[in-house]
Amino acid sequence: MGKQHKERDNPNLVQLRKGIDLVYENDVFSHFVAYYLEMAGKGEIGKKTPACSKSDGTILVNKQISLAPKQWAFAIAHCILHNCFGHYDLDKIPGYMVEDASGKQVKKASFNMKLWNIACDIYVDRFLHDIKFGEPLNQSPVGTIPFSIMEDEYKIYDYLVREHWDENNNIYGVGDLDSMDMIGLDKPIEYGIDRWGRQEKNEFASDFAYYLARSVSNAIDYVSDHEEENSFGRSIASWFINAFPLLGAIAASFNVVDDIEECRKYDISIAAVDAYEGIIYINTSKNMSEEEWRFVMAHEFLHAALLHHRRSAGRDPYLWNIATDYVINGWLFEMQIGVMPEGVLYDPALKNMSAEEIYDMICQDMRTYMKMNTFRGNGQGDIMGRRAPSMFDGSGRGVSLDEFYRNSLTQGLEYETGRRGRGSIPSGLIEEIRALAVPPVPWDVKLSEWFNAHIRPLEKHRSYAHPSRRQSCTPDIPRARYVVTESKEASRTFGVIIDTSGSMTPADIGKALGAVASYSAARDVPAARVIFCDADAYDAGYMTPDDIVGRVKVIGRGGTRLQPAIDMLQNAKDFPKDGPILIITDGEIDQHLDIKREHAYIMPVGCRLPFKAKGEVFYM
Repeated sequence: MGKQHKERDNPNLVQLRKGIDLVYENDVFSHFVAYYLEMAGKGEIGKKTPACSKSDGTILVNKQISLAPKQWAFAIAHCILHNCFGHYDLDKIPGYMVEDASGKQVKKASFNMKLWNIACDIYVDRFLHDIKFGEPLNQSPVGTIPFSIMEDEYKIYDYLVREHWDENNNIYGVGDLDSMDMIGLDKPIEYGIDRWGRQEKNEFASDFAYYLARSVSNAIDYVSDHEEENSFGRSIASWFINAFPLLGAIAASFNVVDDIEECRKYDISIAAVDAYEGIIYINTSKNMSEEEWRFVMAHEFLHAALLHHRRSAGRDPYLWNIATDYVINGWLFEMQIGVMPEGVLYDPALKNMSAEEIYDMICQDMRTYMKMNTFRGNGQGDIMGRRAPSMFDGSGRGVSLDEFYRNSLTQGLEYETGRRGRGSIPSGLIEEIRALAVPPVPWDVKLSEWFNAHIRPLEKHRSYAHPSRRQSCTPDIPRARYVVTESKEASRTFGVIIDTSGSMTPADIGKALGAVASYSAARDVPAARVIFCDADAYDAGYMTPDDIVGRVKVIGRGGTRLQPAIDMLQNAKDFPKDGPILIITDGEIDQHLDIKREHAYIMPVGCRLPFKAKGEVFYM
């Protein structure tokens, strides 16, 4: 009784049991923790190591370690996933066994078990980060390891080897800094033929896949049971969960509304998607087969998953909707998802064209395409905008809206290609998913690249011209000094045209000018020619970067006519003939601009130009 009383009073054990309870509450991990969890004996694992996994599936936990319950849950789940992801499997470990000259399989001397353990730790940590389970013990891999290499353990391992990663300083996983959390890597598991002639396999991986699929299916059934009015829509969505993993996670997260009155309220002819609210609307009064509804719902899911609601970048919303419809319908037809309903926007001649390319083509015949119908109807896009603040923006999931869509689509692609092969999905869709997996480059970084292309940094070179540099220990040896390459300072400048009309907010002007001034100072630009413009142009002359960001007084605030400012700058005798021009505007321009020099636009997000820009456009 004394020992039991002591264990009840041990704060470490109390926290550990709470952490185990959190694992039991998970529909997937609970099936593994019940049979394979053991308390580590003395000397089995490091004194500072909370938990370790063994190649036979055993999870050892160190009751001497003090962790919060969520951290214990993370550590246990982390160790479980090492076995479920096959990190001990001989055919999974990269280059562990190779053939010698005689054809015999031998251990590869250059294989680094510690770096493989770290690579697996990073991969597992990223998975737990994505599903928001538990609380990491160490540093999160998200943001520190390049996202593009986190698709599998092989790429991570190659990256660690290439970067000469310190194998004795593992800041990931659940081991301490100088030990591994995987026991048995020196004897990886090799699967052969059992005594009944059947191919052996990793049972942990099979069980994990089964319980994961069942968990998702149960979640769908639960929603279906509690939302009787959505039964038809949910039955269609369930097909994606069971048969089309690419969109399975997206389908599981959306609420499908098939209420006819709701569709009439928002004037929805067939279907529409509100990606901000996480809702798919389908008008079941339309006489369509189940196969046609699959096509329609896949269409709407892809609108949301590919972030079409955020990627218009100032384009006309309806024409952008039309362009994306052509692209999505072409992909679905190629993948043979459902049956294409009559009258949808589909043109085989547009195959392999991006939505941006199709949009540019549409703009040449706007009147024709404005008459075409989306699934919502004529004149209204089936990509619905935000109507009110929503919990779907990520607060309920612990991730941002964009991050959730990216993760769901990227993971769905991995499952789909693993199940049916890469050839089952159009290459254009794969490229777009891969592109979305990489976070977008901030506008100010793109602006920096623009400066690099048009205003080269001053180069330094060695010179023996006076004054020479000599060292006291070798006074007879002259030393070269660094000097800036001689150049015409007048050519190292650019023009800035600032739209000071009433529609431009001081905050937007200040943000743009701050970025322009900082990059000018970084590239040793002595001064830039600044012109303010609304109904008239006001020449402020040449200004240093400090003057631009600190003491500029905005003049005007009338209407918008930028052409006079452009003409003033292009005809100025004291401005270089090849000097580039930056135009800060919101796009509320009354006319097309005739610009004969290299130029670029800086605009607030959501604004657009009334014409196709010939120069680059940076959206703040």
